[in-house]
Amino acid sequence: MTLASRLSTQANLGHMDTTAEQWKMIGGNLALTQAQAIIVGLLAAMFAMILGWAPQRKFNLMQGFLLCTGSVLTAAVASFVLGSVMIGVVMLSRKLHINPDNIATPIAASLGDLVTISLLAGIATLLFKTLESSAWLTPAFLFLVVAFIPLWWFISHKNRYTHDVLYTGWTPVIGAMVISSLGGLILDYTVVRFEGVAAFQPVINGVGGNLAAVQASRLSTALHKVSTLGHLPENAVHGCPNPISTFCGKSASARTARVLVLMVIPGQLIFMVAIHFLRQNGETQVTAAFVSIYLTAALMQVVVLLYIANGLVHFLWKRGNDPDNSSIPYLTAIGDLLGTLLLALAFFILSRTDNGQTTTLEPETLRNATDATTVQTSN
Repeated sequence: MTLASRLSTQANLGHMDTTAEQWKMIGGNLALTQAQAIIVGLLAAMFAMILGWAPQRKFNLMQGFLLCTGSVLTAAVASFVLGSVMIGVVMLSRKLHINPDNIATPIAASLGDLVTISLLAGIATLLFKTLESSAWLTPAFLFLVVAFIPLWWFISHKNRYTHDVLYTGWTPVIGAMVISSLGGLILDYTVVRFEGVAAFQPVINGVGGNLAAVQASRLSTALHKVSTLGHLPENAVHGCPNPISTFCGKSASARTARVLVLMVIPGQLIFMVAIHFLRQNGETQVTAAFVSIYLTAALMQVVVLLYIANGLVHFLWKRGNDPDNSSIPYLTAIGDLLGTLLLALAFFILSRTDNGQTTTLEPETLRNATDATTVQTSN
């Protein structure tokens, strides 16, 4: 998603209009994402091993190699595939005179989880099958991929579009990894206690993260157009943003924030209908109480994330940090943590208020509610 935001900003500034600049930017950014993906994938696997095995005081060397290799290979392949897709989307949007901030970042967020999880499942399965017959393949793959880090680092270092990001972009990525891991711990605890949490967690976190990323990308592009890094315009946010002006002001960012908030309810209702039809096994009871509490949690999450995005982008810009590289990792990680917390709270409230006589919403009722909300939003 940071790649999508960087490329969108550069496209809007006209830095991708010539073929020579396009190839420089593509080569540097792909090398940068490879270096970041391999290193962060390795750190994430080690962090997972510490959280999973330290309490049990057990460690299996081959399982450790399996986890690290699967994580690193998945990160490397996924970053290349998604990076290539994002480059194509941004360049196509530019040719069609469409703002890539509105397209590239949501696509990156939506495809990211699907591609990563699919690759992780496939790669881990293949590596697991080789443990008994060819156990040496797993560590060999790991060392081979890690050995390419100096090459990707050198290419990124020599490229003027990625040189600064190579040295300043690690804190938000690693920080986001830690924040998301805290959300994962909460999810592990919540899934055991409440059935159906696993079905709605990707939805609430995905929608919230996507909308916040769109807003952050647009805010960053707007700052790049009118100011230089480290200097805020006079009419920009200084300090904590005003909640009223953030959502009710006359600025372009406030209008965008209102549109994004209005998209929450119809979007969540559509996903709710899909979950209702796909999981008709009694795990997820879509009741009137659940719909109201869940939609309230989703709205709260998006409102908080958009408010944080407004303040965070301007804060990073004032400190001389490009928001394209730093804001989105923090926002998506905070969105995961906040969404999981609010979802857990929603299920906890339902468990306390439900007396066993809930009113289940019929599919037709959900469809009517979705249609009505969509019509109101379009008007």
